[in-house]
Amino acid sequence: MMGSEQDILLGFAQQGLWTAALASAPLLVSVLVVGLVVGLFQAVTSINEATLSFVPKLIVIAVVLAVFGAAILGVIADFAREMFARIPDMLN
Repeated sequence: MMGSEQDILLGFAQQGLWTAALASAPLLVSVLVVGLVVGLFQAVTSINEATLSFVPKLIVIAVVLAVFGAAILGVIADFAREMFARIPDMLN
């Protein structure tokens, strides 16, 4: 494989990782915050119930997807469009 092809493939991989980070960040950050709050609440009240940590996270994921779902899908679609547009560059 030539150097320019390796550079193009590394660019694809880098952009793919960045897109994955952007797409997953709203979900991961919100679930992390809810997990910390629920964990702190459980530690303070000594309530160890598994559903107490699961249900709020599930609700937050649904809300975040409802609010940011279109933006997340837009980021992924833009990435896919750009990758398909670069296919002819790989063939040259």
